[in-house]
Amino acid sequence: MRHLGILAHSIEGAALCLRTFCQHGFRELGPHMHPDVTLDCIAMGHSMPAWDADDYPPIRSLLATSTERLRAAGAEFFVCPDNTAHIALGTPGEPLALPGLHIADVVAERAAGDGRRKVGILATKYTMDNDMYPAAFRRRGIDSAVPEDDERAVVDDIIFSQLVHGVFTDEARDTYVEIIKGLAARGCDAVALVCTEIPLLVDDASSPLPTLDSTRLLAHTAFEVAVGRRELPAWRGGDRP
Repeated sequence: MRHLGILAHSIEGAALCLRTFCQHGFRELGPHMHPDVTLDCIAMGHSMPAWDADDYPPIRSLLATSTERLRAAGAEFFVCPDNTAHIALGTPGEPLALPGLHIADVVAERAAGDGRRKVGILATKYTMDNDMYPAAFRRRGIDSAVPEDDERAVVDDIIFSQLVHGVFTDEARDTYVEIIKGLAARGCDAVALVCTEIPLLVDDASSPLPTLDSTRLLAHTAFEVAVGRRELPAWRGGDRP
């Protein structure tokens, strides 16, 4: 089995990814069994000034350091359970130390497999304002939509003031549900939860639309690679192959 490296950027999503990956092992490989996995995290606080300035190279450099440390620990490929971090990882630069799965491609692949025609996007303001997910969906013939400007601000505020700190309230869930209803009214037939903490707040039971849970989809795909059911990825940052 292949050794997975988890490049953490925000804590709650990374913890969910780690837990989900290991639980796949418990179900399929036997009690307490899973492929080797190493998690590396440089505190997100070091990157926030650069995020606020839309200055991606310093963020990419910090994330690249994590991939180097994961390789040194024996990892053979990596995942980053932080959608927004992929904006920085996708900028030009030296190839990353490990090949990785790109989270937007994992989500878009599932959307295409489910036959989705138009997917709503819930994420940080950085991701909702970026073309990363619309482009991934377009490559598979899928349309997409983001909430209106004022709703995007609310979604982002809840992420950074609550979710990344492990705070999950009924009020926040109700707010997200209303925003998802608006996406449904605009023709969306699914909603992509593409801030990796959102699936801890909203799931298929509470969402008015079927959900695409980026965190658990990434963990599942990583497990498939780790046990040899999928080939190792080729992406090492920058444009996808």
